[in-house]
Amino acid sequence: MSADRSERLSATKAQFPLLARRVRDRPIVYLDSAASSQKPQCVLDAMNTYYETINANVHRGAYEIAAQATDAMESARSAVARFVNAPSDNEIVFTKNVTEAINLVARSWGGANLGPGDAVVITEMEHHANIVPWHIMAAEKGFELRWIPVDSDGGLDLSGLDRLLDGAKLLGVTAMSNVLGTLNPVRHLADAAHDAGALVLVDAAQYVPHLPTDVQALGADFLGFTGHKMCGPTGIGVLWARAELLEAMPPFLGGGEMILDVRKDGFLANHIPHKFEAGTPPIAEIVGLGAAVEYLNGLGMERVREHEVSLTAYALRTLQERYGSELDVHGPAEPACRGGVLSMSFRDIHPHDLSQVLDDRGVCVRAGHHCAKPLMRHLGVPATTRASLYVYNDTSDVDALADALGAAGDFFG
Repeated sequence: MSADRSERLSATKAQFPLLARRVRDRPIVYLDSAASSQKPQCVLDAMNTYYETINANVHRGAYEIAAQATDAMESARSAVARFVNAPSDNEIVFTKNVTEAINLVARSWGGANLGPGDAVVITEMEHHANIVPWHIMAAEKGFELRWIPVDSDGGLDLSGLDRLLDGAKLLGVTAMSNVLGTLNPVRHLADAAHDAGALVLVDAAQYVPHLPTDVQALGADFLGFTGHKMCGPTGIGVLWARAELLEAMPPFLGGGEMILDVRKDGFLANHIPHKFEAGTPPIAEIVGLGAAVEYLNGLGMERVREHEVSLTAYALRTLQERYGSELDVHGPAEPACRGGVLSMSFRDIHPHDLSQVLDDRGVCVRAGHHCAKPLMRHLGVPATTRASLYVYNDTSDVDALADALGAAGDFFG
């Protein structure tokens, strides 16, 4: 690693206060960003500044700080729209996370457009957030749920895609697997779905924080992501959707702000995106998300991706050299075809036991089924140990992981 790059990575890591902590008298090695990323100081400052200087409700008060709060929230919406190249700010709907964004599509669009004889197509590598809402709606509305299988290399088996899409109304697909790290060919899938007359919903929770994102270039109709995986706060997510779809969809939740008028005999829904943002929004979290977007813009998303490909390659190479066939990293072997998500099976050590030993050495990883039980069954494992990389990780973190795995191997004999 060049001296300039090493200095730049050290400067990046220094911007995240929690990474200065020690755990069990060891420097913390945070390798769980696929679950939730750390927050830079600028995001924490932006949220504190909101609370300290302009804490007021939005879109309602005419006094100065209320207007400033509204401006701060809508400025964040504009920043998010630019970040994913949305044609209009009005296509950005704030939700509490990507799970709610997908449920919004399932309940609102799905409730109005799906019924017996219809089909929704999803993949075996989906997170439960893009599975369970469709199970719920299928049971309620009577449509068919179809599955694109996963192949032996951790990609999608698209050999039967035309058959699966025949008569389907929606294709739901993750842009990047939270288990395998697989980068799916979203544009190819979107073109095939549109040719078959289906709309496309993209779960981009793992994609947007790590790669330059252009919703128009991806060919999506709906796309969801979440703030806490992209240096932003918890409690705030985003649904982007084409304006004409949002206009036609019924409200998801009822209450204040999502109405233009309410009478004894009914109500008139507000304009988009406010039609889908009932009640007081998480204003500070939206401000924090806006600050996170500006932070990532400052890093440059092309540089973020370049760093992660390089670090993922180093991690795969290091782990292979150290442990060979004792360690299985699930997913594509080529770093350019995946994100920095390393789901591992190590010897016959249970992932929960492995993660506890790693924690003793200050290494934070996730163990479990990662809300992807259909994929776990396909892989033939009950769970994996998952290390995930982000902008503040470097080769020293990978080395610490490799050393901790060795200690776990020694501990369990």
